[in-house]
Amino acid sequence: MSFLDNDRPETARDVPPAEAPSGARLVPRVTIQAFCEQSQTAQMIEDAALDRRMAKVALTTHNGGLEGAVETYRTNPTPNLVIVETTLPAETMLGALARLAEVCDASTRVIVIGHVNDVVLYRELMRAGVSDYIVTPTTTPALVNAISELFAGEGAAPIGRTIAFVGAKGGSGSSTISHNVAWSVARAIRQDVLVLDLDLPFGTVGLNFNQDPPQGMGDAVFANEKMDAVMLDRLMSKAAAHVNLLTAPATLERTYDLDERSFEQIIELSQKQVPCVILDIPHIWTDWVRYTLAAVDEVVIIAEPDLANLRNAKSLADVVKGLRPGESEPLLVINKAGIPRRPEIPAEEFAATIECRLIGQIAFEAALFGTAANNGQMIAEVSATHKINDLLRTIGLEVTGRSAAEAQSRAAGLKIPGLLRKLKRA
Repeated sequence: MSFLDNDRPETARDVPPAEAPSGARLVPRVTIQAFCEQSQTAQMIEDAALDRRMAKVALTTHNGGLEGAVETYRTNPTPNLVIVETTLPAETMLGALARLAEVCDASTRVIVIGHVNDVVLYRELMRAGVSDYIVTPTTTPALVNAISELFAGEGAAPIGRTIAFVGAKGGSGSSTISHNVAWSVARAIRQDVLVLDLDLPFGTVGLNFNQDPPQGMGDAVFANEKMDAVMLDRLMSKAAAHVNLLTAPATLERTYDLDERSFEQIIELSQKQVPCVILDIPHIWTDWVRYTLAAVDEVVIIAEPDLANLRNAKSLADVVKGLRPGESEPLLVINKAGIPRRPEIPAEEFAATIECRLIGQIAFEAALFGTAANNGQMIAEVSATHKINDLLRTIGLEVTGRSAAEAQSRAAGLKIPGLLRKLKRA
Protein backbone atom coordinates (compact mmCIF):
# COMPACT_ATOMS: atom_id res chain seq x y z
CA MET A 1 0.00 0.00 0.00
CA SER A 2 1.27 3.51 -0.76
CA PHE A 3 0.27 7.13 -0.60
CA LEU A 4 -1.25 6.84 -4.08
CA ASP A 5 -3.64 4.14 -2.86
CA ASN A 6 -5.61 6.55 -0.71
CA ASP A 7 -9.16 6.73 -2.08
CA ARG A 8 -10.32 9.90 -0.49
CA PRO A 9 -12.98 12.30 -1.76
CA GLU A 10 -11.97 15.64 -3.12
CA THR A 11 -12.63 18.18 -0.36
CA ALA A 12 -11.75 21.79 0.13
CA ARG A 13 -9.85 22.86 3.20
CA ASP A 14 -12.29 24.40 5.62
CA VAL A 15 -10.74 26.95 7.90
CA PRO A 16 -12.78 27.21 11.10
CA PRO A 17 -14.10 30.69 11.70
CA ALA A 18 -12.08 32.64 14.22
CA GLU A 19 -12.46 36.06 15.74
CA ALA A 20 -8.73 36.71 15.60
CA PRO A 21 -5.47 35.10 14.57
CA SER A 22 -4.79 32.07 16.74
CA GLY A 23 -1.37 30.89 17.81
CA ALA A 24 1.09 29.35 15.43
CA ARG A 25 0.78 25.58 15.43
CA LEU A 26 4.15 23.94 16.01
CA VAL A 27 5.06 21.01 13.78
CA PRO A 28 5.61 17.89 15.93
CA ARG A 29 8.84 15.91 16.09
CA VAL A 30 8.89 14.44 12.60
CA THR A 31 11.51 13.69 9.98
CA ILE A 32 11.29 15.49 6.64
CA GLN A 33 13.47 14.89 3.57
CA ALA A 34 13.34 17.14 0.53
CA PHE A 35 14.55 16.36 -3.00
CA CYS A 36 15.08 19.47 -5.11
CA GLU A 37 15.94 20.16 -8.75
CA GLN A 38 16.75 23.86 -8.41
CA SER A 39 19.06 25.61 -5.96
CA GLN A 40 16.45 28.29 -5.20
CA THR A 41 14.02 25.64 -4.02
CA ALA A 42 16.68 23.99 -1.86
CA GLN A 43 17.48 27.34 -0.25
CA MET A 44 13.80 28.00 0.43
CA ILE A 45 13.44 24.64 2.17
CA GLU A 46 16.58 25.22 4.24
CA ASP A 47 15.17 28.59 5.28
CA ALA A 48 11.99 26.81 6.37
CA ALA A 49 14.02 24.80 8.86
CA LEU A 50 14.82 28.08 10.66
CA ASP A 51 11.14 28.93 11.22
CA ARG A 52 10.10 28.72 14.88
CA ARG A 53 7.25 26.35 14.02
CA MET A 54 9.82 23.87 12.69
CA ALA A 55 11.98 23.84 15.82
CA LYS A 56 11.33 20.15 16.53
CA VAL A 57 11.66 18.95 12.93
CA ALA A 58 14.65 17.03 11.55
CA LEU A 59 14.85 18.32 7.96
CA THR A 60 17.43 17.47 5.28
CA THR A 61 17.65 18.49 1.63
CA HIS A 62 19.00 16.47 -1.30
CA ASN A 63 19.47 16.96 -5.01
CA GLY A 64 17.83 14.90 -7.72
CA GLY A 65 14.18 15.84 -7.50
CA LEU A 66 11.54 13.18 -7.93
CA GLU A 67 13.80 10.62 -9.56
CA GLY A 68 16.41 11.13 -6.83
CA ALA A 69 13.78 10.33 -4.22
CA VAL A 70 12.79 7.13 -6.03
CA GLU A 71 16.40 5.92 -6.16
CA THR A 72 17.04 6.82 -2.51
CA TYR A 73 14.05 4.97 -1.12
CA ARG A 74 14.71 1.76 -3.04
CA THR A 75 17.26 0.97 -0.34
CA ASN A 76 16.38 3.34 2.51
CA PRO A 77 13.35 3.75 4.77
CA THR A 78 11.08 6.72 4.10
CA PRO A 79 10.61 9.57 6.63
CA ASN A 80 7.33 11.00 7.90
CA LEU A 81 7.19 13.51 5.06
CA VAL A 82 8.84 13.62 1.64
CA ILE A 83 8.98 16.91 -0.28
CA VAL A 84 9.81 16.49 -3.96
CA GLU A 85 10.34 19.12 -6.61
CA THR A 86 9.62 18.22 -10.21
CA THR A 87 9.67 20.09 -13.52
CA LEU A 88 7.81 17.28 -15.28
CA PRO A 89 4.72 18.18 -17.34
CA ALA A 90 1.29 17.22 -16.09
CA GLU A 91 0.92 14.19 -18.38
CA THR A 92 4.01 12.42 -16.99
CA MET A 93 3.99 13.60 -13.37
CA LEU A 94 1.46 11.07 -12.09
CA GLY A 95 3.43 8.18 -13.59
CA ALA A 96 6.63 9.36 -11.89
CA LEU A 97 4.80 9.71 -8.58
CA ALA A 98 3.49 6.17 -8.99
CA ARG A 99 7.11 4.95 -9.06
CA LEU A 100 7.79 6.90 -5.86
CA ALA A 101 4.70 5.38 -4.24
CA GLU A 102 6.05 1.88 -4.88
CA VAL A 103 9.07 2.52 -2.64
CA CYS A 104 7.34 4.58 0.08
CA ASP A 105 5.86 3.31 3.32
CA ALA A 106 2.07 3.45 3.62
CA SER A 107 2.25 6.14 6.33
CA THR A 108 4.56 8.46 4.38
CA ARG A 109 3.12 11.79 3.30
CA VAL A 110 4.22 13.59 0.16
CA ILE A 111 4.23 17.27 -0.77
CA VAL A 112 4.96 18.00 -4.42
CA ILE A 113 6.53 21.28 -5.52
CA GLY A 114 5.77 21.63 -9.22
CA HIS A 115 6.11 24.14 -12.03
CA VAL A 116 2.74 23.45 -13.68
CA ASN A 117 -0.14 25.67 -12.59
CA ASP A 118 -3.09 23.45 -13.51
CA VAL A 119 -6.27 23.02 -11.49
CA VAL A 120 -7.05 19.67 -13.13
CA LEU A 121 -3.59 18.37 -12.23
CA TYR A 122 -4.05 19.56 -8.65
CA ARG A 123 -7.33 17.70 -8.35
CA GLU A 124 -5.84 14.53 -9.78
CA LEU A 125 -2.92 14.70 -7.35
CA MET A 126 -5.24 15.23 -4.38
CA ARG A 127 -7.45 12.38 -5.54
CA ALA A 128 -4.40 10.16 -5.86
CA GLY A 129 -3.38 10.80 -2.25
CA VAL A 130 -0.66 13.47 -2.51
CA SER A 131 -0.82 15.56 0.64
CA ASP A 132 -0.32 18.91 -1.08
CA TYR A 133 0.76 20.43 -4.36
CA ILE A 134 2.61 23.77 -4.28
CA VAL A 135 3.22 25.70 -7.48
CA THR A 136 6.43 27.66 -7.91
CA PRO A 137 7.35 30.39 -7.35
CA THR A 138 6.41 30.09 -3.70
CA THR A 139 7.72 31.36 -0.38
CA THR A 140 9.15 29.88 2.78
CA PRO A 141 6.13 30.92 4.93
CA ALA A 142 3.78 29.26 2.43
CA LEU A 143 5.73 26.01 2.65
CA VAL A 144 5.82 26.10 6.45
CA ASN A 145 2.07 26.76 6.53
CA ALA A 146 1.47 23.74 4.30
CA ILE A 147 3.57 21.51 6.55
CA SER A 148 1.93 22.87 9.71
CA GLU A 149 -1.59 22.33 8.36
CA LEU A 150 -0.66 18.85 7.20
CA PHE A 151 0.33 17.67 10.68
CA ALA A 152 -2.41 19.59 12.48
CA GLY A 153 -4.96 17.08 11.22
CA GLU A 154 -8.48 17.59 9.99
CA GLY A 155 -10.78 19.22 12.53
CA ALA A 156 -7.92 20.15 14.84
CA ALA A 157 -8.96 22.72 17.40
CA PRO A 158 -7.35 26.15 17.15
CA ILE A 159 -4.63 26.86 19.68
CA GLY A 160 -4.20 29.89 21.88
CA ARG A 161 -2.14 32.92 20.93
CA THR A 162 1.01 33.47 23.01
CA ILE A 163 2.16 37.01 23.85
CA ALA A 164 5.40 37.65 25.75
CA PHE A 165 5.90 40.90 27.66
CA VAL A 166 9.53 41.73 28.42
CA GLY A 167 11.02 44.84 30.02
CA ALA A 168 13.91 46.66 28.40
CA LYS A 169 15.23 47.51 31.87
CA GLY A 170 14.49 46.47 35.42
CA GLY A 171 11.61 48.48 36.84
CA SER A 172 10.16 49.49 33.48
CA GLY A 173 6.79 48.06 34.53
CA SER A 174 6.58 45.09 32.18
CA SER A 175 4.82 42.88 34.74
CA THR A 176 2.27 45.53 35.69
CA ILE A 177 1.43 46.29 32.06
CA SER A 178 1.16 42.60 31.10
CA HIS A 179 -1.21 41.87 34.00
CA ASN A 180 -3.44 44.84 33.24
CA VAL A 181 -3.48 44.01 29.52
CA ALA A 182 -4.57 40.45 30.42
CA TRP A 183 -7.41 41.90 32.50
CA SER A 184 -8.41 44.23 29.66
CA VAL A 185 -8.40 41.41 27.10
CA ALA A 186 -10.62 39.27 29.34
CA ARG A 187 -13.06 42.15 29.79
CA ALA A 188 -13.11 43.40 26.20
CA ILE A 189 -13.29 40.04 24.40
CA ARG A 190 -14.85 37.86 27.11
CA GLN A 191 -12.53 34.95 26.43
CA ASP A 192 -10.26 33.12 28.83
CA VAL A 193 -6.78 34.51 29.40
CA LEU A 194 -3.97 32.69 31.21
CA VAL A 195 -1.09 34.68 32.73
CA LEU A 196 2.15 32.70 33.16
CA ASP A 197 4.54 34.24 35.70
CA LEU A 198 7.97 33.06 34.54
CA ASP A 199 9.88 35.04 37.18
CA LEU A 200 10.03 32.12 39.62
CA PRO A 201 12.01 33.78 42.47
CA PHE A 202 10.50 37.29 42.35
CA GLY A 203 7.26 37.11 40.35
CA THR A 204 4.44 39.53 41.19
CA VAL A 205 1.39 38.00 39.49
CA GLY A 206 0.11 36.68 42.82
CA LEU A 207 0.56 40.07 44.51
CA ASN A 208 -0.98 42.12 41.71
CA PHE A 209 -4.08 39.92 41.54
CA ASN A 210 -4.23 39.44 45.34
CA GLN A 211 -3.91 35.67 44.96
CA ASP A 212 -1.87 33.21 47.04
CA PRO A 213 -2.57 29.75 45.61
CA PRO A 214 -0.70 26.82 47.17
CA GLN A 215 0.46 25.60 43.76
CA GLY A 216 1.46 27.29 40.54
CA MET A 217 4.26 27.73 38.05
CA GLY A 218 6.94 26.16 40.25
CA ASP A 219 5.00 22.90 40.52
CA ALA A 220 4.36 22.94 36.78
CA VAL A 221 8.02 23.47 35.86
CA PHE A 222 9.38 20.77 38.13
CA ALA A 223 6.68 18.22 37.31
CA ASN A 224 8.70 17.28 34.18
CA GLU A 225 7.10 14.38 32.28
CA LYS A 226 4.11 14.25 34.65
CA MET A 227 2.79 17.56 33.35
CA ASP A 228 -0.39 17.19 31.31
CA ALA A 229 -3.63 19.07 30.62
CA VAL A 230 -5.33 17.71 33.74
CA MET A 231 -2.46 18.78 35.99
CA LEU A 232 -2.28 22.20 34.33
CA ASP A 233 -5.98 22.76 34.98
CA ARG A 234 -5.45 21.81 38.64
CA LEU A 235 -2.50 24.18 39.07
CA MET A 236 -4.23 27.21 37.52
CA SER A 237 -5.93 29.65 39.88
CA LYS A 238 -8.88 31.83 38.88
CA ALA A 239 -8.40 35.52 39.63
CA ALA A 240 -11.62 36.80 38.02
CA ALA A 241 -14.04 35.97 35.24
CA HIS A 242 -11.97 34.76 32.26
CA VAL A 243 -8.69 35.53 34.08
CA ASN A 244 -6.52 32.55 35.09
CA LEU A 245 -3.06 32.53 36.63
CA LEU A 246 -0.02 30.34 37.07
CA THR A 247 1.72 32.23 39.85
CA ALA A 248 5.42 32.08 40.63
CA PRO A 249 6.56 30.55 43.94
CA ALA A 250 8.38 33.85 44.71
CA THR A 251 10.69 32.19 47.24
CA LEU A 252 14.47 31.82 47.48
CA GLU A 253 14.45 28.39 49.12
CA ARG A 254 16.05 26.97 46.00
CA THR A 255 17.82 28.18 42.90
CA TYR A 256 16.10 28.14 39.51
CA ASP A 257 18.71 26.98 37.02
CA LEU A 258 16.43 26.08 34.16
CA ASP A 259 17.07 24.39 30.83
CA GLU A 260 16.41 25.99 27.45
CA ARG A 261 13.07 24.20 26.98
CA SER A 262 11.91 24.20 30.60
CA PHE A 263 8.71 26.12 29.82
CA GLU A 264 8.06 24.63 26.37
CA GLN A 265 5.61 21.93 27.44
CA ILE A 266 3.73 24.26 29.80
CA ILE A 267 3.27 26.85 27.06
CA GLU A 268 2.08 24.26 24.53
CA LEU A 269 -0.41 22.79 27.01
CA SER A 270 -1.63 26.29 27.88
CA GLN A 271 -2.24 27.04 24.20
CA LYS A 272 -4.57 24.05 24.02
CA GLN A 273 -6.48 25.17 27.11
CA VAL A 274 -7.11 28.90 26.61
CA PRO A 275 -7.38 31.27 23.61
CA CYS A 276 -4.87 33.81 24.97
CA VAL A 277 -1.68 33.06 26.90
CA ILE A 278 0.28 36.02 28.30
CA LEU A 279 3.85 35.41 29.42
CA ASP A 280 5.39 37.69 32.05
CA ILE A 281 9.11 37.39 31.19
CA PRO A 282 11.63 38.52 33.86
CA HIS A 283 14.40 40.99 33.04
CA ILE A 284 17.18 38.41 32.70
CA TRP A 285 18.98 36.86 29.76
CA THR A 286 19.28 33.06 29.78
CA ASP A 287 18.94 30.19 27.33
CA TRP A 288 15.28 29.66 28.25
CA VAL A 289 14.40 33.35 27.86
CA ARG A 290 16.01 33.42 24.43
CA TYR A 291 14.26 30.21 23.37
CA THR A 292 10.87 31.35 24.69
CA LEU A 293 11.03 34.71 22.92
CA ALA A 294 11.78 32.87 19.68
CA ALA A 295 8.80 30.53 20.10
CA VAL A 296 5.90 32.87 20.99
CA ASP A 297 3.50 34.51 18.57
CA GLU A 298 4.07 38.10 19.68
CA VAL A 299 6.79 39.91 21.62
CA VAL A 300 6.00 43.20 23.38
CA ILE A 301 8.88 45.31 24.71
CA ILE A 302 8.04 47.62 27.62
CA ALA A 303 10.44 50.53 27.98
CA GLU A 304 10.80 53.88 29.71
CA PRO A 305 11.79 56.79 27.43
CA ASP A 306 15.43 57.14 28.52
CA LEU A 307 18.83 56.24 27.07
CA ALA A 308 19.46 53.01 29.01
CA ASN A 309 16.05 51.66 28.00
CA LEU A 310 16.72 52.70 24.41
CA ARG A 311 20.00 50.80 24.29
CA ASN A 312 18.52 47.67 25.88
CA ALA A 313 15.37 47.79 23.76
CA LYS A 314 17.47 48.06 20.61
CA SER A 315 19.50 45.00 21.65
CA LEU A 316 16.34 43.05 22.46
CA ALA A 317 14.62 44.00 19.22
CA ASP A 318 17.63 43.05 17.09
CA VAL A 319 18.00 39.65 18.76
CA VAL A 320 14.29 38.86 18.54
CA LYS A 321 14.21 39.77 14.84
CA GLY A 322 17.19 37.49 14.24
CA LEU A 323 15.50 34.64 16.10
CA ARG A 324 12.25 35.02 14.15
CA PRO A 325 13.03 35.57 10.46
CA GLY A 326 9.92 36.28 8.46
CA GLU A 327 7.85 37.07 11.56
CA SER A 328 6.46 40.45 12.57
CA GLU A 329 8.79 42.78 14.42
CA PRO A 330 8.43 43.19 18.21
CA LEU A 331 5.86 45.68 19.41
CA LEU A 332 6.76 48.60 21.68
CA VAL A 333 4.97 50.16 24.64
CA ILE A 334 6.46 53.25 26.26
CA ASN A 335 5.69 53.27 29.99
CA LYS A 336 6.03 55.98 32.68
CA ALA A 337 6.05 58.78 30.14
CA GLY A 338 5.96 62.35 31.40
CA ILE A 339 7.80 62.08 34.72
CA PRO A 340 8.17 65.69 35.91
CA ARG A 341 11.54 67.33 35.16
CA ARG A 342 12.98 64.16 33.56
CA PRO A 343 14.45 64.59 30.06
CA GLU A 344 12.78 62.02 27.81
CA ILE A 345 13.23 60.60 24.33
CA PRO A 346 10.08 61.20 22.23
CA ALA A 347 8.12 57.95 21.77
CA GLU A 348 8.11 58.12 17.96
CA GLU A 349 11.87 58.71 17.88
CA PHE A 350 12.38 55.84 20.34
CA ALA A 351 10.33 53.46 18.14
CA ALA A 352 12.09 54.58 14.94
CA THR A 353 15.52 53.99 16.50
CA ILE A 354 14.81 50.40 17.56
CA GLU A 355 12.71 49.81 14.40
CA CYS A 356 9.63 48.53 16.22
CA ARG A 357 6.00 49.55 15.97
CA LEU A 358 4.76 51.74 18.82
CA ILE A 359 1.36 50.53 20.03
CA GLY A 360 0.97 52.56 23.21
CA GLN A 361 2.37 55.29 25.43
CA ILE A 362 1.33 55.10 29.09
CA ALA A 363 1.64 58.21 31.20
CA PHE A 364 3.34 58.27 34.59
CA GLU A 365 0.55 58.01 37.19
CA ALA A 366 2.28 57.26 40.50
CA ALA A 367 -0.82 57.49 42.71
CA LEU A 368 -3.00 55.33 40.44
CA PHE A 369 -0.48 52.55 39.85
CA GLY A 370 0.77 52.68 43.45
CA THR A 371 -2.72 52.28 44.86
CA ALA A 372 -3.45 49.38 42.52
CA ALA A 373 -0.20 47.60 43.44
CA ASN A 374 -0.70 48.04 47.20
CA ASN A 375 -4.30 46.85 47.04
CA GLY A 376 -3.63 43.89 44.75
CA GLN A 377 -5.97 45.33 42.12
CA MET A 378 -5.98 46.16 38.45
CA ILE A 379 -6.17 49.75 37.20
CA ALA A 380 -9.77 49.24 36.07
CA GLU A 381 -10.73 48.17 39.61
CA VAL A 382 -9.17 51.23 41.19
CA SER A 383 -10.54 53.72 38.62
CA ALA A 384 -12.90 52.27 36.04
CA THR A 385 -13.22 55.56 34.14
CA HIS A 386 -9.54 56.47 33.89
CA LYS A 387 -8.33 57.04 30.33
CA ILE A 388 -5.46 54.57 30.82
CA ASN A 389 -8.04 51.76 30.69
CA ASP A 390 -8.83 52.65 27.09
CA LEU A 391 -5.13 52.53 26.23
CA LEU A 392 -4.66 49.16 27.94
CA ARG A 393 -7.67 47.85 26.06
CA THR A 394 -6.23 49.09 22.75
CA ILE A 395 -2.91 47.35 23.50
CA GLY A 396 -4.79 44.15 24.36
CA LEU A 397 -6.74 44.18 21.11
CA GLU A 398 -3.55 44.88 19.16
CA VAL A 399 -1.51 42.01 20.61
CA THR A 400 -4.38 39.54 20.20
CA GLY A 401 -4.87 40.50 16.55
CA ARG A 402 -8.32 41.95 17.03
CA SER A 403 -9.83 45.32 16.21
CA ALA A 404 -11.80 47.65 18.42
CA ALA A 405 -14.84 47.32 16.15
CA GLU A 406 -14.66 43.53 16.42
CA ALA A 407 -14.66 43.64 20.20
CA GLN A 408 -17.59 46.05 20.24
CA SER A 409 -19.49 43.75 17.89
CA ARG A 410 -18.86 40.77 20.16
CA ALA A 411 -19.91 42.71 23.25
CA ALA A 412 -23.06 43.89 21.49
CA GLY A 413 -23.80 40.34 20.39
CA LEU A 414 -23.61 39.14 23.98
CA LYS A 415 -26.15 41.76 25.05
CA ILE A 416 -28.72 40.99 22.34
CA PRO A 417 -30.33 37.93 24.05
CA GLY A 418 -31.10 39.98 27.18
CA LEU A 419 -32.58 42.75 25.03
CA LEU A 420 -34.76 40.24 23.17
CA ARG A 421 -36.04 38.82 26.47
CA LYS A 422 -37.06 42.31 27.59
CA LEU A 423 -38.87 42.92 24.30
CA LYS A 424 -40.67 39.59 24.57
CA ARG A 425 -41.88 40.43 28.08
CA ALA A 426 -43.05 43.83 26.86
